[in-house]
Amino acid sequence: MASLRRVLPTRLVPRVVMASKEQAVAARKGTGADSVARSCDVFISHRGTDTKMTLAGLLYDRLVHHNVRPFLDNRTMEPGDKLYECIDAGILQCKVGVVIFSPRFCDSSFCLHELAMMVEAKKKLIPIFCDVKPSELLVLGAESHSPENLKRYSKALQEARDTVGLTFDSKTGNWSELVSRTANIVMKCMKQGKGR
Repeated sequence: MASLRRVLPTRLVPRVVMASKEQAVAARKGTGADSVARSCDVFISHRGTDTKMTLAGLLYDRLVHHNVRPFLDNRTMEPGDKLYECIDAGILQCKVGVVIFSPRFCDSSFCLHELAMMVEAKKKLIPIFCDVKPSELLVLGAESHSPENLKRYSKALQEARDTVGLTFDSKTGNWSELVSRTANIVMKCMKQGKGR
């Protein structure tokens, strides 16, 4: 929460903390995948080692502040939850998928699985290319994936490369501006989804 205080004016911090606690209590009323599925508007896919403590966490907090129910693994799931069940339920129930591509995103079969599921479920994708170019998105270690998954992952990465996204350089970019812009795009997509 200390890093959040640096980003948000002091008067907003208690509202964000309260919203997070209320969301956590609401999510715990159900169990496992069922509670996640009922409480997810936006799925945030990211490589934890690259962006969990920066962009993913900041975006989660900003969306909660706007009364949006985001899915972020370390904030949504509880000990004992089944990884794939919760992740799959969150993706299937979300309206929007924010995919934070980072240098090690494609090293993770979890990340590739999440992206492939979002593409297969035809979710609205908002790609953020953080310290990586779209052309650098490739499935690595092809021999460690089944032929079926290799095809799924390659197709999903191609879809992401072909989708207009946000680019960000973490060394020179403005974090607050990126988080605000992404949250505004998510809100706009959700409003458009309600009108359909």
